Amino acid sequence: MELRTSLPEIFDEFGEARRQGFLTVKEIKEQGKPVVGVYCTFMPEELVLAGGAIQISLCSTSDETIPDAEEDLPRNLCPLIKSSYGFGKTDKCPYFYFSDLVVGETTCDGKKKMYEYMEEFKDTYLMQLPHMRDTEESKKLWYSELVRFKEKLEDFLDVEITDEMIREAIVLKNRERQAKQDFYRLGQLNPPVITGQEIFQVMYGSQYKFDKEEVIQMLEETTAKVKEKYEAGERLDAKPRILITGSPMGGVTEKVIRAIEENGGLVVAYENCTVAKAVERLVDETEEDVYQALTDKYINIGCACMSNNQPRKELISQMIDDYQVDGVIDMVLQNCIPFSVESLKIKRFLNEEKQIPYMYLETDYSTSDIEQINTRVTAFIEMLEEETVCTQ
Repeated sequence: MELRTSLPEIFDEFGEARRQGFLTVKEIKEQGKPVVGVYCTFMPEELVLAGGAIQISLCSTSDETIPDAEEDLPRNLCPLIKSSYGFGKTDKCPYFYFSDLVVGETTCDGKKKMYEYMEEFKDTYLMQLPHMRDTEESKKLWYSELVRFKEKLEDFLDVEITDEMIREAIVLKNRERQAKQDFYRLGQLNPPVITGQEIFQVMYGSQYKFDKEEVIQMLEETTAKVKEKYEAGERLDAKPRILITGSPMGGVTEKVIRAIEENGGLVVAYENCTVAKAVERLVDETEEDVYQALTDKYINIGCACMSNNQPRKELISQMIDDYQVDGVIDMVLQNCIPFSVESLKIKRFLNEEKQIPYMYLETDYSTSDIEQINTRVTAFIEMLEEETVCTQ
């Protein structure tokens, strides 16, 4: 494959993808193609693709519109919910503005109730996500919700969505997932050749490139280029290797990545839904029933909104081994009840079963806590370095 550009240019292009995507989605709308806006990785993009629409991730990573949201919503709500609602209410998010339909999900109570207000000014559809994945009743419910969503898309978009269309979308989406996996697994290289900021930049930016074939090609090119550097002997300095888990990341919360990498650490893995959580498991292309295949994939996403969240622990455990992780930082948004309550289970699991140091880091969408984050992260990394010296 011809490598069309240098790595810095590729990283810059992915970094600018969200901003450039504003223009792209405007062009898509002008071409008459429908746009479906979503907030969560539980949303089955395969059904949207099969319906001939574009799925976009909506803006919810800045505190810019939180004061507007707090005119309607409680102040002691997580910033992701308030930001999501505020950008929608004020129409300051071009992606929200150009969305023909917004699809929500019953992941947590705050989001579930927020969508009730959002539907006052936007066509909004809510999917009922069961919170227990292991029962037959839960699987049947999610299966029926996928069928109901397909029927909603058919009615809203005035199209017919066949099983074969869904199957083709499954294959395409799996190809994208595989390309993403191949890229972010570059973090397994030790000594490292790529920073955590670069990994995140590409993964986050890829959400805002809407031509699947193009994004697959770009990911494959980027992966090949990084491997080429590694094979040529280029390496970064060895540093404590950090895995980030917890609430969704992006925008302002990238301050945590910078704090780690500017204070002696290296982020080699992200278990959160921006990177591995939604991508690590493919949809079974051999399953005859496409809705069953999608049910099995999406209901097993390891989100803290699920009761008995074993898939999250399993993925963290596997990534610790595969990425040779020295420490885990659990970044949790303020007032994010599911992830904050689940943090004790994660801490116990890491300390007692995996023998891995753990730090709980609570933050929001402001920049006022950057110095505090730097101080805490620096102390955590120094502790990891001391442990490394003691074990040598």
